[in-house]
Amino acid sequence: MSFGAVEGTGYVRLDPRFDECVIGHANVERLYTGCRWAEGPVWFPAGNYLLWSDIPNNRILRWDANDGHVSTFRQPANNTNGHTRDAQGRLVSCEHLTRRVTRTEFDGSITVLADSFEGKRLNSPNDVVVNSDGSVWFTDPFYGIATDYEGDAAVSEMDCHVYRIDTDGNITRPIDSMAKPNGLAFSPDGDFLFVSDTGASHDPSLVPHIMRFTLSVDKKSVVDSTEFAECTSGMFDGFRFDRDGRLWTSAADGVHCYDFDGSLIGRIQIPEMVANVEFGGAKRNRLFICGQTSLYSVYLAVNGA
Repeated sequence: MSFGAVEGTGYVRLDPRFDECVIGHANVERLYTGCRWAEGPVWFPAGNYLLWSDIPNNRILRWDANDGHVSTFRQPANNTNGHTRDAQGRLVSCEHLTRRVTRTEFDGSITVLADSFEGKRLNSPNDVVVNSDGSVWFTDPFYGIATDYEGDAAVSEMDCHVYRIDTDGNITRPIDSMAKPNGLAFSPDGDFLFVSDTGASHDPSLVPHIMRFTLSVDKKSVVDSTEFAECTSGMFDGFRFDRDGRLWTSAADGVHCYDFDGSLIGRIQIPEMVANVEFGGAKRNRLFICGQTSLYSVYLAVNGA
């Protein structure tokens, strides 16, 4: 059964467990359109607004929940992709053009958190999360240097990995087993790190999937891994967890919802490829969805972790 105020949107129930996640009469709304490739949504509760990237247009956009107004937060923006907030409420960003991870301070100045590893330049940091201990974890595929579309074309100096920045600035590489690590998120209990692999974008023999990594006791490394889910439409990109441990992820046909056991229980149909999602709103029960050209949202019966 489908619902939706925007043509081509609606809910697809694949398992009865999906029923408790959605509100049948809560339609998908299109909040903005006009992007070339929308990505990296991040919610700021203190200001009641959402920031997201329009990578090829080299800008960060701002949607104000108070009146629905959209403005340009930063342009040029170094072709930023993924964003997150740290515990102090500061913006942490992945920049394709400068091949670095940065933090925007409260006075607007920029602090570089990482731009190299063991003397070699990063490829093009893609997505980023902050762990409960304050460490910053990010993925580093080469999409931003593959062409001039989302940055500057350049030769990669190293393979694509997942990195961790300690609170003292020390950078380590806890995961080096993925082809093109992309989106990432910690489980609500903090025991696992989930990372999507989009290596199929350049190697059709690879299966697009999300891996689940068990964190070490000190949360500084991973001790084992297992495949969590394989994508049934296109490739997984960015994703988020709700409070009960369900994973809501981007896909080619919309947003897929997985229970914590890896079962695909439902989908939110979106009329274009989805790149990333974010929970926000006053009660964190509003899912913001970055389609290729547009920003969407829908109220759910669950709350973001």
